Order: sequence, then C-alpha cells, then structure tokens
Amino acid sequence: MKRHSYLNIIILFYNVTEYIVSDIIKRKEKRNRSDMKIEHYSFGRITIEGKTYTSDIIIYQGKVNASWWRKQGHNLEIADLVDVLAAQPEVLVVGTGAMGLMKVPKETISHLQSKGGEVHVARTGEAVAIFNKLQKDKVAIAAFHLTC
Repeated sequence: MKRHSYLNIIILFYNVTEYIVSDIIKRKEKRNRSDMKIEHYSFGRITIEGKTYTSDIIIYQGKVNASWWRKQGHNLEIADLVDVLAAQPEVLVVGTGAMGLMKVPKETISHLQSKGGEVHVARTGEAVAIFNKLQKDKVAIAAFHLTC
C-alpha cells in the first residue's frame, strides 16, 4: 500500500510541475508575441516600433496590417474583423478615429464579446493608451481608424 501511495504522490507532483512550467511558458510567449509599442499617434499618423503608418491599421501579435479598410468606411462590421477573430485575441482594442467618427454597432461588440474576448472601443488617441497598457499582460490586437 505504501508503494502505491508514493507512486500517486510522484504522479501528482509531476502533473503539478508540468502545469506550472507550461503556464510560465505560455505567459512568456504571450508577452513576447504582442509587444508592439505604439510610440506616437496624431491625426492620420501612427508610429509603431519606429515605423510610421498613414492608413488605418490592425496591429496583430508582432505584425501590422497597414492595408485594412472597412466595407462601409466609417462603420465597423463583423466582416471587417474576420482575420482578427481567427487570431483569437484575449483583447481587441478599437480606435474610432481622432474625433470618434467610425461607428461600432452594438451588434458588432456583442458578437466580438461572444467569442470570449474583451472589447474596448474608444477614440484612437485613448485607444492607443489602452492598447499599450493591456498588451503587457494579455494577447491584444488593435484596429485603429487614424483620421476623423
């Protein structure tokens, strides 16, 4: 009976150790993948990791899509975020422009939240600060309208 108890303790110890190490590795990978610091934003311009963009963008983990455009221009639809949904971020930050003219319908927000992630919608200046803060601890993606 003692031999069986020792074996159970060893198996339990192994499983707990494996879980802890796996969790540490996952957290480290998340931090490394999503670190895309936005250095500056002003109307129509955003600088990320030393590169300046002048068109609407999506910031993924470690890369920027500088050719993002929406079907309805100033209206964000679920179809505009298919690639974002496929990436399964923990957080999506949406910048609605300097003056907040890009609209994000409640249905779009609800759909995004139903996929299990947080959604933050704000004017782009504020959204930049939110993204820079949240990406430190979570896998975050940002979709920014840079102008109006």
